[in-house]
Amino acid sequence: MTAGRGDRAAPPAPGGHWEVRFADAAAAKGWESLAQQARENTYRAWVTMRTAPRPATETPRHHHLKGGLAHGTHRGQTCEQWQIEVTGGGRIWYLLDTVRETCWITFAGTGHPRATDRR
Repeated sequence: MTAGRGDRAAPPAPGGHWEVRFADAAAAKGWESLAQQARENTYRAWVTMRTAPRPATETPRHHHLKGGLAHGTHRGQTCEQWQIEVTGGGRIWYLLDTVRETCWITFAGTGHPRATDRR
């Protein structure tokens, strides 16, 4: 996704920090909705992805996804998939690309992701 006129400028990651990027346009759109609904929590999630995307101790609000959602593929590389609960229903899912030191946001939204609903 290429930035254009009027888009926010994201700072480059300093040493020891991770890049945070969108895996697709849907994730970028969901991010904007989430940021409008919960600005401070979305910012905190961004800082967490930037500085500690794989926490030493998982919490109910920040954890590695399980089962078929535990991993995803981006640019041909299989990566761990993590979740940050931003609000009661709002979530961010991201792939942890250790080769590129990048968090690829695969889902961001104000509602609970349907992929986790049990059938």
